[in-house]
Amino acid sequence: MIRLGIVDFDSSHSVEFAKRLNHQGVPEDQWVEGARVVMGCVLPSAITEQAKVDGYVKPFTTDLRLPLVSRPEEMIGKIDGVLIEAVDGSVHLERARPFLEAGIPAYVDKPFTSSLRDARALVELAEKKRLPLFSSSSLRYATEVVGLKAREPETGKVVGCDAYSPASLHPRNPGLFHYGIHGVETLYALMGPGCKEVRGVSVDGVDVVTGRWTGDGVGTVRGTRAGAHSYGFTAFCEKKVVPAAISTQYIYRDLLKQIVSKFQTGRSPLDIHETLEIVAFIEAALESGKAGGEPRPVRV
Repeated sequence: MIRLGIVDFDSSHSVEFAKRLNHQGVPEDQWVEGARVVMGCVLPSAITEQAKVDGYVKPFTTDLRLPLVSRPEEMIGKIDGVLIEAVDGSVHLERARPFLEAGIPAYVDKPFTSSLRDARALVELAEKKRLPLFSSSSLRYATEVVGLKAREPETGKVVGCDAYSPASLHPRNPGLFHYGIHGVETLYALMGPGCKEVRGVSVDGVDVVTGRWTGDGVGTVRGTRAGAHSYGFTAFCEKKVVPAAISTQYIYRDLLKQIVSKFQTGRSPLDIHETLEIVAFIEAALESGKAGGEPRPVRV
């Protein structure tokens, strides 16, 4: 059984992931096999108020009866892998570094980082240590997204896609890094890597980003802050146009299956260089939005 540690508790993911892995507090159809959370570490959050952090810690220690350590380094030697769960992408390099340097593989929750500079440094460190590194929004493994790939003989390949998700903002995760990352991950899950240029429009209520892929592929992300919010996409395929609203019922479970597989096999389910491109896409979109929609290259 793989032993996992959780770092940071400023997101519901910390306790929700532990429930599913430890088979406690959720229905059996949410259980994930192969790993158990054995400890956690609560660190300061610059995004989430302390009362909310305490609300995530309480079920972890009282219902799941899991111990906490004072410093991340105290986990080393007691875990086989770590889940970096800070909402604040700007601290992910700092949080993951001691584990990677100690040879412990990591899953880094979304956003992977809040800058391309930090993303490159994280990937460089993992590659130096020959460790698998994985980051993803749970939306990437939603039934509707994965199901479309399975239907390719019927629909043909995706040639374009419009994806949407809520996109609340926070200065520590600028632009689509904060919550619009869900829409970006959905787009990339369906289009794949290869975006060369983006144009972004950013106003109070919405961000709309259009990307141009190698060849004739064009994809868009709509990150909403006004009006109704939901997750979904319209995929323009060779044989069909496929619209889909995304259900969130099993997205944590199905992401965790991928995370556990990574720790079991030593191979990431997603090429980390695609994650690097996603970071570059969001940075370019942010620059384009500030420049009134002028195109900006996606440079990994």
